[in-house]
Amino acid sequence: MTERIQDWLGRINRVVALLLGIALLLTVAFILGDVVMRKFGWGSLGGSDEISGYVMAAVASWGLACALIERAHVRIDVIRQMLAGPGRAAMDLFAMIVTNGVVVLIAWYCWPVLQKTLERGSRANTPLETPLWIPQGIWFAGWLWFALTATALSLIGVAYLLRGKHADFEATLGIGSEVGE
Repeated sequence: MTERIQDWLGRINRVVALLLGIALLLTVAFILGDVVMRKFGWGSLGGSDEISGYVMAAVASWGLACALIERAHVRIDVIRQMLAGPGRAAMDLFAMIVTNGVVVLIAWYCWPVLQKTLERGSRANTPLETPLWIPQGIWFAGWLWFALTATALSLIGVAYLLRGKHADFEATLGIGSEVGE
C-alpha cells in the first residue's frame, strides 16, 4: 500500500513538474515577446511583470512538493554521514517530520490570505485588474499539495521503518549523495 501511494505521489509530481516547466517556458516567451515589441516600438502586450510574478509564486509553491519527492531539497549531511544506519534514519525521519510541520503551518496561514481576498473580491491594483483569488488560489493549492506530500512521505517513512524496510526508507527519505549519483 505504501509503495502504491509513493508511486502515485511520484507520478502526480512528475506531471506537476512538467506543467510548471511549460508554464515557465510560456512565461519566458511572453516576456520575450513583450520586450521585443517594446524594442521595436510596436507597443506592449502589457502585464508581463504581473503575470510573471503570479507564475513564480505558483511555481515556487507547487515545485516544493516536486523537489521533496525527488529528494532535491538542500540538507547538510556532515553529521548524518558519520552515523550508523539507525542514527541516519532517525535524522532523516526528524528532518521530514520538521519539514512536514513547517509546511502544514505555512499552508494553514496561507488560507486566511485567500479567504480575505475572496470575501473582499480583491483585484490587483494594475491595468489587468486580475481577480486576486485566481493567483492566490493556485498559490494556496500548491502549499496544500506540498503539505499533503510531506505528510504522506512522513507516514510512508514511519511505515517503512516499522516494517524493517530500511532500503526503501533510505530511498524515500534519505539524502541523495553526490557519490551515489
